[in-house]
Amino acid sequence: MTDTTGTATPEGAQPEGVEPGSATPAAESTGSADPTGSAGPTRGADSPPAAGSPAGAGPGHHRYFEGGPGASSEPGGEDEFDHGAGESESEVLAREDALAASYLSDLQRLQAEYVNYKKRVDRDRDVIRNAAVGSVVESLLPVLDDIHSARQAGDLAEGPFSAIADKLESILGRYGVERLGEPGEEFDPNVHEALMHVEADLPEGATGTHVVQVIQPGYRIGERLVRAARVSVADAG
Repeated sequence: MTDTTGTATPEGAQPEGVEPGSATPAAESTGSADPTGSAGPTRGADSPPAAGSPAGAGPGHHRYFEGGPGASSEPGGEDEFDHGAGESESEVLAREDALAASYLSDLQRLQAEYVNYKKRVDRDRDVIRNAAVGSVVESLLPVLDDIHSARQAGDLAEGPFSAIADKLESILGRYGVERLGEPGEEFDPNVHEALMHVEADLPEGATGTHVVQVIQPGYRIGERLVRAARVSVADAG
């Protein structure tokens, strides 16, 4: 190997004027060489990206925040992976309509279940309430029968006891307690219990069997019959 002055340089020695470890002028002009002797141009760290590639991304790729085909420009919006590759706008709308219909069906089913549940709870609450009031009325039946007998005998025409009896019956009425049995009404086996069958004059034009005397009034709470009215009846002639 010879240097620029024509003097032969021993193999492995550096030419004069060249620092150890630095590239020779030939290497600088042709690019870095590999151990096999092949050389080629290299791209520096500041070299511009290949055409069609965004800065900081490899060829054919895009960074997430830059989006891609079909991506939303708003932060947090849809990105290109929300829609299938090659999916047309009509197909996307059809799929979203089917999803919305499914959600609507689920909502309607839940609403129907809630309405049925509320009706069932209200019905059960009324049954429990009527059962509780019925138990109280059953325990008060002897008192109510004494009040009825005293009223028929004329002992409740006036006086403080008459006011107490009226208040008691008024309070029971506020809880839905209904008294059954009045003279002159037609006999109904659903609410009347005939204890006596007598001969009596009924109003003109009456037909069938009628109540002529109430021995013990009956009581009903809603659809629950606490006790049927015990009556005496007569048939129309």
